[in-house]
Amino acid sequence: MLTTDAVLSVGLNHYLFLSALLFSVGMMTVLLRRNLIVMLMGIELMLNAVNLSFVAFSHYTQNLNGQIMVFFVMTVAAAEAGVGLALAVNVFKKFKEINIQQFEKLKG
Repeated sequence: MLTTDAVLSVGLNHYLFLSALLFSVGMMTVLLRRNLIVMLMGIELMLNAVNLSFVAFSHYTQNLNGQIMVFFVMTVAAAEAGVGLALAVNVFKKFKEINIQQFEKLKG
């Protein structure tokens, strides 16, 4: 019979499995969807999965480097969201819809 401590203990493997699951969902979102906003949400999900891995490894190794790295990843995510949303607004102004295929028409 399992004790209460064995049932409630969450290990590094649990965090890494959740991180891999989140990353996979984000990757499938980016690969399968054609809406720019949904693709940006998928990228954000992938970045958050990486952040979860960094924090989990940082906690289990008792080293703060992973948590410091999360701040840099969050900065990149904020910049990506700003640039991506600016592109989405410009595409919407020109074509009245946000579809990733419209970016091919921006060349000319």
